[in-house]
Amino acid sequence: MAFSFLNQELAIDLGTANTVIYQNDQIVLDEPSIVAIDNNTGKPIAIGQKAKLMHERNNPGIRTIRPLRDGVIADFNAAEMMIRGFIKQVNNRRRTHLFNPNLKVVVGIPSGSTEVEIRAVRDSTEHAGGRDVYLIFEPMASALGIGLEVEAPIGNMVVDIGGGTTEIAVISLGGLVVQESIRTAGDVFTTDIQQYLRQQHNIKVGEITAEKIKIAVGAVIPDLDEEEPEPFVVRGPNLMTAHPVEATITHQEMAHCLDKSIAKIESSILHVLELTPPELYSDIVENGIFLAGGGAQLRGLAKRLTDKVNIQFHVCEDPLHAVARGTCEALKNTDRYSFLMR
Repeated sequence: MAFSFLNQELAIDLGTANTVIYQNDQIVLDEPSIVAIDNNTGKPIAIGQKAKLMHERNNPGIRTIRPLRDGVIADFNAAEMMIRGFIKQVNNRRRTHLFNPNLKVVVGIPSGSTEVEIRAVRDSTEHAGGRDVYLIFEPMASALGIGLEVEAPIGNMVVDIGGGTTEIAVISLGGLVVQESIRTAGDVFTTDIQQYLRQQHNIKVGEITAEKIKIAVGAVIPDLDEEEPEPFVVRGPNLMTAHPVEATITHQEMAHCLDKSIAKIESSILHVLELTPPELYSDIVENGIFLAGGGAQLRGLAKRLTDKVNIQFHVCEDPLHAVARGTCEALKNTDRYSFLMR
C-alpha cells in the first residue's frame, strides 16, 4: 500500500501500575501509569518514569496522579493526557510526528468492566488520537499472549494478577465461559506491606519503598524451592519518636504479610472452578492453570496455588508483558479475532 506509512497500529496494555505499548511486534514503550500535573495551569509536566520519580516527593505546585485505579479509569482528564503523551513519545522515537497518522489501537481492559468504564477507556483513547479503537478483555489478551489456542474447543484457565485487579477466567471457543475480576492485586499487596511495617516494625514507608520491598523479597510461602532472596533493609521514621530506624525484612515475613490477600485470590480461583462446566474442568486439570501479570512473579506463588487447588499452576514466560503481547496478537489479526473484541 502506497500510503501504509500513514497508518499506525499500536497495541496498548493500559495497566493500573504500568502501560506497555507494542508496535510491529516490539515493545516501544514500557512506563509507569502516572502523570505529574502543574496545579496552576492543569497541564502535564511529566508522564511515566519521570512522573514516578516525583511521586510522593513533589511540591505543593505539582501533583502526581495515577489515572487508573483497580484496573479502570478513575481520572478521565489525567488518563487522556497520559495516553496522548505516551503515543507522542512513541511517535517521536519513530519520527512520525511530522504528520498525523491514522491510528488503529487495541486496548486491554478488565473483564469486570462496566459499560461506563468501557466507554471511558474508548473515549480517552479516541480523544488522545485513536481513529479505530478496539477493546479486548485482559484474560483473553493474556491467553493470546501466553500462546493458548483460544478458539479451540478445549478449556483453558488463566489467572492474571495485575496492579489493580486479578482476572480469573476460563476460556473456550473464543469466549469467556466463566470469569471473575477481583480488586485484590499488586496495589493491595503494596498497601499490605505498608501496614505490616507500621504494625510490626513501627516504621512508616511510602508506596515506592513498599513496591521495592515487594520486588526484592516478595514471597507467598516461607519455604521456597528456589534460591532465597537476600533480606531487604528498610529505613524510615519511627512512628512514635520520628527518629530514623531501620529494619531487615525477610521473605518469610512477606509470606506472612501477604497471606490474607493471597487467600482471597485462592478462594476466587476455587469459585471460578466450581462454576466451570465438567468437560472444560477436565481439560483444565489436564493442561494446568496459567499465571500471568506482575503478581505472578511473587516467589512460591505457583507452588502455593498448586498445593491449595490440586491442579498444576504454570507461570507463563515474561508474565509482566503477557497482556501486552496478546493485545499485539489481536491487533495483527483484527479480522480473525474481531469476535473477541468490542
